[in-house]
Amino acid sequence: MNRRSTFIRAVAVGAALLALAGATGPATASSTPHPGREAASLTGTAMLDRRPGDDATVTFDAHLDAKGKNDPTTAYGTIKFSHYMENPKFGGSAEARVDCLLTGGKVATVSAVVTKADGGLKGAIGKRVGMTVHDQGKQDRFGYSWAMVGIPNDLPDDMPKCVSAAPFDKTRPGSGDLHVLPMKS
Repeated sequence: MNRRSTFIRAVAVGAALLALAGATGPATASSTPHPGREAASLTGTAMLDRRPGDDATVTFDAHLDAKGKNDPTTAYGTIKFSHYMENPKFGGSAEARVDCLLTGGKVATVSAVVTKADGGLKGAIGKRVGMTVHDQGKQDRFGYSWAMVGIPNDLPDDMPKCVSAAPFDKTRPGSGDLHVLPMKS
């Protein structure tokens, strides 16, 4: 076989592989432990609209597969949140494992158990937190289960799944976007 034949064969094999990849969709790495058709989700990152020196950020990567749509406790993913204030001096960040996701239209309530935390949020490790998002496009609304107790560290140890406060707070315009994929009947 000469070089030209080898080159043509290599190009043909490469083209066939590209066509196969295009037919099956892109091959991407995913943190999704339950691949399948998605029934609902809450994703995105945004900062809360607070005064200067009070920075709170939240990131959602919460999903519910179609096969689990009748059981919101089969949801999976992570929530990351942080809160840093100058006065009074406070700061910390946390990561939590999602254990429930409910959606209705453009509103989602998610709960998760804190698995990692630092700074002023270390006392939240092992606690269940709940958050509610109203996806409004440019400026979403946001609520959280610790609104009445101050910080997640002070939540009760027996906090139920998918419990949160109404979305009373707003996200900072231009700081990101939270997206709710609502459950379809």
